[in-house]
Amino acid sequence: MAARLARRRSEAWVAQAVRDVRRGHLVPRAGSALDVVSAFHDVDGGLLDDRTAAVELLNIVRPSVAVAWFVAFSGLALHENPGWRERLAAATGEELDRGLEAFAHEVRRLYPFAPLIGARADRDLVWHGHAVPAGRLVLLDLYGMNHDPNVWAEPETFDPGRFAGGQPDAYTFVPQGGADPHTGHRCAGERVTVELLASAVRALTRISWSVPEQDLSFPLSRMPTRPRSGMVLTGVRPRFVESPD
Repeated sequence: MAARLARRRSEAWVAQAVRDVRRGHLVPRAGSALDVVSAFHDVDGGLLDDRTAAVELLNIVRPSVAVAWFVAFSGLALHENPGWRERLAAATGEELDRGLEAFAHEVRRLYPFAPLIGARADRDLVWHGHAVPAGRLVLLDLYGMNHDPNVWAEPETFDPGRFAGGQPDAYTFVPQGGADPHTGHRCAGERVTVELLASAVRALTRISWSVPEQDLSFPLSRMPTRPRSGMVLTGVRPRFVESPD
């Protein structure tokens, strides 16, 4: 309920901004998301209604906010696994790129984000002997699959090395849904998530920081969840000066 109320407040606030732009009361930066969406016309030549425009604008913001929760867990992973922090700090070139991507994958596998996703069957089907009638709601246990000992060796251990061999299997590694994002129930922004996480982790390994005493536990009763303290860093300073290249 709290999430629904927060969504409604956000949509109302952004819808008002769209109305202000259309009435000339607010002038957005040319080419900005607010400028483009406020002036966008649908296939019938009409402007998007206020609510639709607000939802589309918020769809640009929401993914980045969601990734921030994974960034907090990335900081926690670096703190709890200092060997990987030093390894990534020393890496360069392709080795660094591969290491950052593997690290991002393991953060998304190990730490909780979305507990499950659901979809309704669009036709009658049988899956592994189970009859699923059209319209039946089917739930995919994301967290459970990513911690299944039948799939992952030592699933509670943080080990980016498990992804060193290449891209993970789309049907067993399901932090943001399963299958191909073009045809299955998988987040279309997953690749962007990985790139954002890799960039964040790279930045965190290029600076020195310490972790003051705080509550780094995270409740599994809240989804999405994060460290209770938010992963506070202190003493932040550059570790070294990178070359312009």
